[in-house]
Amino acid sequence: MQIGVQIVFAFLLGVAFTSQFPHLDTFERSTYVVTLLLTVVSSALLATPVALHRGLFHRGAKIRIVALSARLAEIGLVFLALALNGVVLLLMDVVLGLTAAVTITTATLTMFTGLWFILPRALRRPTP
Repeated sequence: MQIGVQIVFAFLLGVAFTSQFPHLDTFERSTYVVTLLLTVVSSALLATPVALHRGLFHRGAKIRIVALSARLAEIGLVFLALALNGVVLLLMDVVLGLTAAVTITTATLTMFTGLWFILPRALRRPTP
């Protein structure tokens, strides 16, 4: 996941330095800024379990590390899904227009929600 976040972040950093960036409208610039910030937060959340492990290793905190790391990873996935969908929204708006962008982003957001959040919860339930 961390590599994916880094790739999205690198892409977003590059976008600001393209010749077309000054031509983005207010909505597209706002989408860009929010998406960039979502990517930064996602990166921080997904990397925190590593820092926790390094800082608390061999200190009898394994249960706390695992519990907190799992929660942080889940929250990080929410931010990553939002960031990825922000990229989809921005690119589709530039390429196809706002109506198509919203339609496609709704579909990709639904896909992420189903695959990353609903499916794991459904599989946690004991089978009869």
